[in-house]
Amino acid sequence: MLPAGMISKENPQPIRIKFKKVGNLQYISHLDLQRTFEKVIIRSGIPAWYTMGFNPHAKMVFGLPLSVGCQSVCEYLDIRITEYMTFNEIKARLKTALTDELDVIEVYEPQMKLTDIGAARYTLTFETRGACEDLADKAKALFEKPVAMEKKGKAGVKEIDITKMIKSLDCRYDPETDRIVIDTTVSAGQAETLNPEMIVTALREQLGFLSEDILTEHYSIMREEIYNLNGEAFR
Repeated sequence: MLPAGMISKENPQPIRIKFKKVGNLQYISHLDLQRTFEKVIIRSGIPAWYTMGFNPHAKMVFGLPLSVGCQSVCEYLDIRITEYMTFNEIKARLKTALTDELDVIEVYEPQMKLTDIGAARYTLTFETRGACEDLADKAKALFEKPVAMEKKGKAGVKEIDITKMIKSLDCRYDPETDRIVIDTTVSAGQAETLNPEMIVTALREQLGFLSEDILTEHYSIMREEIYNLNGEAFR
């Protein structure tokens, strides 16, 4: 961190906030998350750097926005402060304005650029009828060959092979919970990003996952870790 005397509105200190977004808050949009953090920063008394102009607001940059319906224990928010404040004090103040489902994990000086993000690791858990070791083996085998799916983009809809964006995938059956669990690392960044929901869709369409009883069958997606382009844990 910069020395106390060097931090000012003209020379703000970059701060990275690692936080989690779990439980019911998985259903709020990214725009709602932005609005929430704007209020949290104000309530916490954090001396954030504000943009200039007609409608000034705290300068905030989120790393790899999370899709609605996904949970995460590794979300990142970059801000800048205009007055000296220790990382521990920033964390303590933020925690007073947050909840158990949206909570700060760590505050520190950024060591990597948000544009360096290249991959993300997820855990997908399925409670689906017919869950067993054989179905888990079939799920793993499905992604060992090309899986063509439609992806919407700015240029329209195109067909892609999603396995080209899957860096690793392991699937297992948990007899204690009668669930199928997938641990996967996929491309995530400016160059290309695979939404894990596409893995769910492929399992639903090709193996019949979650196709029996909508009242009892369900799944969850948890983002566990983010990596840079070199495969190192993001900091």
